[in-house]
Amino acid sequence: MPNVLVVNTAVPARSVQELITLARAKPGSLRYASGGNGSAAHIAMEYFKLRAQIDIGHVPYKETSPAVTDVMGGHVEVIMTGVPAVLQQVRAGKLRALAVSGLQPVESLPELPTIASVIPDFEAIQWYGIVAPARTPAPVIAMLNEEINKALATPALKARLEAEGAAAAPMSPDAFGTMIAREIARWKPVIEQAHMKPE
Repeated sequence: MPNVLVVNTAVPARSVQELITLARAKPGSLRYASGGNGSAAHIAMEYFKLRAQIDIGHVPYKETSPAVTDVMGGHVEVIMTGVPAVLQQVRAGKLRALAVSGLQPVESLPELPTIASVIPDFEAIQWYGIVAPARTPAPVIAMLNEEINKALATPALKARLEAEGAAAAPMSPDAFGTMIAREIARWKPVIEQAHMKPE
């Protein structure tokens, strides 16, 4: 699921480039909300800051809902979070969406460009998976994987995910393990450069 970069409607930025220009003109004057230190949204926004070479302050919340509420209320100016968390507010005009963080537009917000159109190859998506204890017998893992992948392939579930800006990604246990290792290697330098500490 890609994230969507949104701002309070009073922020005078209507595109990613305008937000970057605004942040560079007034370093440290803008703030972004996240669902907590070390959250996927926190990591995505720190990556955005590093790639855009801008200074925007972080305001961590204990969860995403109050973070979104405070961006709507103008207490914080920016948030980058999963599409479902802000989709209704964007459609209602309570938040202004600037771009999505995937490499392709999303079906639920097809008019939005990608951040990658301004920052080449920028991608910061959220993903969810199911894991089991390390000693779970291989036949049990295989059975669970088969049933989960069947569920992900059903038209009803695929449609529900796509309506919220997400996509099903069925894979084997080995492929999922490889993906987790790749993600750890990818995000570790960002976390270190941003001096992030989960709480």
